[in-house]
Amino acid sequence: MREETTNYKTPTLFQISWPLFIEFALHMSMGIIATFMLGHYSDHAAAGVGVANQLLNIFIIVFNVTSIGATILIGQKLGANELGNARKMAHSAFGMNFWFGIIVAIIIFFFGEYFLRLFNIEGKIFEYGLIFLKICGLSLFFESLSLALSAILRSYGYTKESMIVTVIMNVISVCGNILALSGIFGLPITGVSGVAWAIVFARGIAVLLLLYLLFRRLSLSFKLHDIIKVNKDDYRELLSIGIPSAGESLSYQFSQLIITGMVVSFGAASLAARVYIMNISMLCFLFTLTIAMGTQLLVARYIGAKEYDKALYRGLRTLKIAFVTSLLISLAIAIIGSPLLSIFTEDPAILAVGIPVLWAIVFIEPGRAMNIVLMNSLKSAGDVRFPMIVGVIFMWGVAVVFSYILGVHFGLGLLGVWLAQGMDEWLRGLLALRRWKSRPWEKPLSTLQLKKA
Repeated sequence: MREETTNYKTPTLFQISWPLFIEFALHMSMGIIATFMLGHYSDHAAAGVGVANQLLNIFIIVFNVTSIGATILIGQKLGANELGNARKMAHSAFGMNFWFGIIVAIIIFFFGEYFLRLFNIEGKIFEYGLIFLKICGLSLFFESLSLALSAILRSYGYTKESMIVTVIMNVISVCGNILALSGIFGLPITGVSGVAWAIVFARGIAVLLLLYLLFRRLSLSFKLHDIIKVNKDDYRELLSIGIPSAGESLSYQFSQLIITGMVVSFGAASLAARVYIMNISMLCFLFTLTIAMGTQLLVARYIGAKEYDKALYRGLRTLKIAFVTSLLISLAIAIIGSPLLSIFTEDPAILAVGIPVLWAIVFIEPGRAMNIVLMNSLKSAGDVRFPMIVGVIFMWGVAVVFSYILGVHFGLGLLGVWLAQGMDEWLRGLLALRRWKSRPWEKPLSTLQLKKA
C-alpha cells in the first residue's frame, strides 16, 4: 500500500501566480477561440452560445461553493499544520461536488430549454443556444469534479500541475473546434454541436488527469466511500465559507441575466457586441484574477498560522500591482480596439456599437481590480459575509438600476450598461479597501475564528 505523504509547498506569490496566469488564460481562451471561430461561422451562433454560456456559468457557481470553501479551509489547516484535517477536507470536497455535478447536469438536460427562453431570444440565436446548452450540460458533471480537484491541488501549492491539465484540455477543445467548424480532412461541418461535444470530451479527460496528479503528488485517491459518506462537520465548514462566496457570484450572474435582457432590447448587433467585448475584457482582468487567487492562497496560509500582519501587507501589496497593471492593459486594448474587435466580426453595426465600449473598460478595470483582489482576500481571512452583502446590494442597486437608467432611459445603449457596471465595481472596491484596512479577522463577527485555528 502506498504511504500517504504530507508534502505540500509554501511558494511565493510569483510561484503561485504564473501557472495560474497561464491556466486562467487558457480557460478564457477556450471561450474566446470558440467565439472567434463561431463568429466566422455565424454571428447568430456566437450570440446563441454566448447567452447559453451565461446560463451554464450560473450553475457552475454551485460547484464553486465547494471549491472556494476547500481552497480557503485546506489552506488554513495547512498553515495551522493540521495535515490530517486538510486531507480529510479534500475527500469531503470531492464527495460533495460529485453529487452537485450529477444534480446540476440533470437539471440542465431536462429544464435547459425553459431557462433559455427567459432571455427572450428567438430564431436561430435560440436554436444555436439550445443545442449548445443541451450538450454542454452533460459536461457539467466533469466540470464539478474538475473544480474540486483543482482546488485541492492549488491549496497544497501545486498550481503548475493544475496548469498542465488546463493546457491539455485547451488543446483538445481547440482541435475539436477546428474539426467541427473548418471541414478539414473532408470531415462534415458539425457547427455548434461539434464545438459543444469537444468541450465535453476535454473536460472528461481533465478529470482523469487531475485524479492521476493528486495520487502522484499527494498519494491522495478517492473511493466510493468518499462519495457515500457524509462528514457533517466538513460539509458544514465548506458550506459556511462557500455559500456566502458563491452567493455573491450567483447574485452577479443573475444580475447579468437581467442586464442581458436589456441588451437584447437594443438589438442583435448590441447582443453580439456584448458577447465579443466580454471575451475581450477577459484579457483586462486576467492578470488581476491570477494574482488575486495567488494572494487568496497565501492569505489563507497566513491566517491559519496567525501571521496577521503578513496577511494585511500581502493584500495591500497585491492591490497596488493589480491596479496599475489593469489600467495599462485596458488602455492598450482601447487604443487598438477597432482592429481587435474586427478579429471577431466585420459587421459594421457591431463595430459601431462595440468600439466606444472598449474605452469604457479603461474606467472599469482599475475598480474591478480593487474589488477582485480585496474581496478575495477578505474571503480567505474568513470574512465571507461582507463581500456577499455588499455585492448583492451594489450589483442590483447600482449595476442593474443604472444599466436601465443610462442604457435604456437615456438611450446610451451598451455603453450605458458598461458605465453602470464600472460604477458598481468602483464602489465595491472602495468599500473592500476600507474593510481590509480595518483588519476584520480581529473582530468577533469574523467567521475566521475557526474552532481549530
